[in-house]
Formats: sequence, structure tokens, C-alpha cells
Amino acid sequence: MRVAGAAKLVVAVAVFLLTFYVISQVFEIKMDASLGNLFARSALDAVVRSTKPPRYKCGISKACPEKHFAFKMASGAANVVGPKICLEDNVLMSGVKNNVGRGINVALVNGKTGELIDTRYFDMWGGNVAPFIEFLKAIQDGTIVLMGTYDDGATKLNDEARRLIAELGSTSITHLGFRDNWVFCGGKGIKTKSPFEQHIKNNKDTNKYEGWPEVVEMEGCIPRSKTDVEKPKEHTFTVSGKPYQKTTCKYFKSMQPSRCACPLSL
Repeated sequence: MRVAGAAKLVVAVAVFLLTFYVISQVFEIKMDASLGNLFARSALDAVVRSTKPPRYKCGISKACPEKHFAFKMASGAANVVGPKICLEDNVLMSGVKNNVGRGINVALVNGKTGELIDTRYFDMWGGNVAPFIEFLKAIQDGTIVLMGTYDDGATKLNDEARRLIAELGSTSITHLGFRDNWVFCGGKGIKTKSPFEQHIKNNKDTNKYEGWPEVVEMEGCIPRSKTDVEKPKEHTFTVSGKPYQKTTCKYFKSMQPSRCACPLSL
């Protein structure tokens, strides 16, 4: 009996040791495989990260040099999708921001700091060109001016408006026509013509959309201005007989211009 019991004990111990050995071998194999997969995935992720192209501000194709602003802009698409203006990775105007409209869309930026000064759009189909002219006259030296058309940006333009835009560095403004697509980046006080301008004529034989040409896009790097934009002087004016202190009447957006006693050109 004692011999049989001892034999059973030996067999049990042997079976236990064999089982432990088999389990340890299988676990080691799985562990090696898991670690192998882990290292393989890590190496693959590193390769993917190293080959993924870098993203630059506003999604432009290359980085801008120091002391330059990155920008990218697009005209409107027919009368459906509004224009988009981006500067230094900040979308200044777009349909999503709900600050674009039919006509010429304009963003004014401080040429030294990159700070947004104002955004406006002027209806050049059913609107009046006079407020646009006064707006152009009020732009201060050192201001970066970005413009893009939506639907029609030319019907109401007159010679004076075209001359004022040309003084900002535009070449194409003199022959901008009905439903042409146009984007432009210039500045107040520049002495040469701007290199940042794209223009596509409305031509029924080549139009991408029915009645409109394809969207025109443009990107680039704008040199920073060495001088800051001069702030407009304060003026006292009245609205319905009540005095107000404001930079200019053109910034008093909550009131109709006809109710503002000071001239818009101040």
C-alpha cells in the first residue's frame, strides 16, 4: 500500500511538472508573439508619422518665412457657397462664420500685428457702391486688405471704386466683370502692384457652373509691416440728436448711416 501510494505521488508530481512546463512554454510563445506585434506596430506607427506631410497654417503648401503672415483664400462658388479667407490659421470670413455675402467680401488686418480690424461685404449687384467707396477711403496705411467675390462683385462698381482698389495694389480690378471670380490681397500704402491676385472671367463656353466660372483659390506669405496701423481719431457725432463718442461713424453699425450726423468719410 505504501509503495502504491508513493508511486501515485510520484506520478502526480510528474504530471504537475509536465503540465506546468507545457503551460509556461505556450505562455512564453504568446508573450513573444505579443511583444513582437507590439514592436512591429510601434515601428510602423513611427514610419507613418515620419512620412506624414506636415501641416502648415491655413493648410498652405509650405511654411512661411519669419516675419510673414500665412494666408489662404477662395472666392465664392456660383451663388451657393460663400468665399473663405484664412490668415495665420484663423478663419476671418466664411459661410460657416456667417459673415459673407453677395458682392465683394473684405477683411482688414493690421499689417504689423496680424490683428483683425474689420470684416464687411458689399452687395455689388443690388446694393449701392457709395458705402463701399467710403469704406475704402477710410482704410489706414499699413492695413492688409483681403478681398473675394461671391456671385457678382462688379455690376455696381464704378471708376472711383475701381481706382481705390487699384491703389491697394490690384491689377485685375480695372476689368473685373459681371460674375467673374476674383481674390486679391493688397495693402494700403504699398508702392507696387500686389503679387497676390487671381481672376477668372465669366465665360459661358468655359464656366464650370451654369452662369459662373470655377472657384479661384490663392495662398501665400505676406510680409509683416514695419509700422503699426494708425488708429482713427475720435469724433463726436449725434444720433437722433443725442451725442456719442466713437472712432468714426462707419463703426457705429447698429444705426443707419442716414441717422448719423457726422460724415462717413471721417
